[in-house]
Amino acid sequence: MLARDARFDGQFITGVHSTGIYCRPSCPAAPPKPRNVTFYRTAAAAHEAGLRACKRCLPDAVPGSPEWDLDDDLAARAMRLIADGVVEREGVPGLAGRLGYTPRHLTRVLTAELGAGPLAPARAHRAQTARALLTSTSMRVSDVAFAAGFGSIRQFNDTVRAVYERSPLELRATARARRGGRVATAVAPATPAPTTATDGSGSPEPGDAGVVRLRLPARPPFDAAGVFAWLATRALDGVESAGPDHYARTLALPSGPALVRLAAVDGAPALDVEAHLSSLADLAPLVARVRRLFDLDADAEAIDAALAGDPVLAPAVAAVPGIRMPGCLDPHELVVRALVGQQVSVAAARTALTRLSADLGERVVVGEGIGHDGSVRTLFPTASAIAEHGADVLRGPSARIRTIADVCGRLATGDLVVAPERERGELRAELLAVPGIGPWTAGYLAMRVTREPDELLVSDLALRNGAARLGLPPDAKALAARGAAWAPWRSYASMHLWRVAASALST
Repeated sequence: MLARDARFDGQFITGVHSTGIYCRPSCPAAPPKPRNVTFYRTAAAAHEAGLRACKRCLPDAVPGSPEWDLDDDLAARAMRLIADGVVEREGVPGLAGRLGYTPRHLTRVLTAELGAGPLAPARAHRAQTARALLTSTSMRVSDVAFAAGFGSIRQFNDTVRAVYERSPLELRATARARRGGRVATAVAPATPAPTTATDGSGSPEPGDAGVVRLRLPARPPFDAAGVFAWLATRALDGVESAGPDHYARTLALPSGPALVRLAAVDGAPALDVEAHLSSLADLAPLVARVRRLFDLDADAEAIDAALAGDPVLAPAVAAVPGIRMPGCLDPHELVVRALVGQQVSVAAARTALTRLSADLGERVVVGEGIGHDGSVRTLFPTASAIAEHGADVLRGPSARIRTIADVCGRLATGDLVVAPERERGELRAELLAVPGIGPWTAGYLAMRVTREPDELLVSDLALRNGAARLGLPPDAKALAARGAAWAPWRSYASMHLWRVAASALST
């Protein structure tokens, strides 16, 4: 904090009780006296202590803490679900049920670990989402309230005033003044703008579709090009489109289908997001999933510094600073992709998955709810559709087809739950207990769904080819022994080795 080190922005909060505010570590204000300072793990804990956000450093306008992706304890898994908007959709009982605990126990653990129970982080997340929408879009204030997850306009106004000591309109006016009166991004409703009418309970009824444009910050350095290239190599015609600096796809969100377009930002560690939503209530879960897909909150400097300590791996790290580990937007889809991609090339898997999507995916007319141009796009097929009809579409070894149908059946019924909030060891054990799923698939899903940072997939041939190209042992056992020194960042080492292997194929 005294060094104003921006690397730690978002990783902890500085509460200054003499002024009643909380700041990011790099706040340019004069440093407070130590006796007046308390450090908090979350903004929610600072709110609970009666503090408001600093108007100068805007502590909420930073990437999130990497801790919630790295850790595998109950608090971290709960924070992933809170960011996904589960409390708004299902309440605290629904959040606790997903994690396998009672609401009382969950509240006790979060209060002990984070300084606040589950309602406080959810409230802080709503406030942060609202601030981002107010300051970066021209969306109507009433629409901002419901898009951020608030149940009523009054609750929205009261929370924003309590956290930021300004009304929503004052927050917007301040942001415009800083930009010289220019609105950075805008909302252009696809059909008449949502009315956000209520059904009498204070909750908004489903509105008409709208388009939201936002900019999401990343923790630098940020290798956005690497993630775009990864996605482009695996993009499925009709479902996705991708290039060196952009990615677009259809996606099923809690309230209905959506079309999302992501683009790199020149000269800044950030992503521009354009989302065509069936309901503004889907904005929070979409943002959480995009942040996981591009690994925006990764502590890139710490990862690079640790991996560069190996002199053999150091040149690869220097060539690609800020490498990211791609996550996923839909865990069930990733399970199918992983199963289809076992023991075949990326190109062959892409062909098979494109055929599967064309035959079993739901058609969405862009212009009737999620866009403007009237073209037909495809949603990746649901697990239930693949369980029922996948055997008629899929090609290849019969044992693999049976495994895919079996796993999709388990996903559809809930007998197998693959989700970001799962405890990693427990999920791995459940996956390995399914006939046809081996260590590679279980490890790959742990990396991309639960954000496991320390997975080295030494059974992967491409990864071993990359290791050999760098002069590392190509033998799986020897590579695993050498890779022990890369802990706890072996997943990111895997990304470097895959990158080296891919560059060798392209030259």
